Amino acid sequence: MSSDPTAPEPHRLSDRLAKRRDRHMERSKLYRILFGVAAFVVVAIGVVLVPLPGPGWAIVFVGLGMLALEFTWAERLLTKVLDRAESAQQAAAAASPAQKALAGVATALGIAAFVVAAILWDIPLVPLV
Repeated sequence: MSSDPTAPEPHRLSDRLAKRRDRHMERSKLYRILFGVAAFVVVAIGVVLVPLPGPGWAIVFVGLGMLALEFTWAERLLTKVLDRAESAQQAAAAASPAQKALAGVATALGIAAFVVAAILWDIPLVPLV
C-alpha cells in the first residue's frame, strides 16, 4: 500500500495478472511464442466481432489480458483500460437520481428514434440473407 492517500488503489486484477505473468515467463520459449500468437488471434477475432451483437469487446479484452502476460505495452494498455472502467463505474455510482433518470430517458429516446427510422426508411430490423 502507498502512504499517499490520493494515490489510486492498484487493481486486484492487475495484481493477479502480475503474479500470473511471473509464472508465464518461466515457461518455455516455444510455449510463449505459441501463446503470443494465440493471443493476437483472440484479439483479431474480437475486433472482427466488435460491430456485431455479442461479446466482441469482451473477447478483445481477454486477448489483451493474454498479451499483457507477454508484452509490457499490452500490460500498460490493459491498466489504462481498467483505470477508465473504474472511473466510469465511480462516475455512474456518484450520479444524482436526476442524472440517472435523464440518462434513462435519453436511452429510451435513442431506441425510439432507431425504431421510427427503421419503420420510415424500411430498414429491416432482422437482416435477411
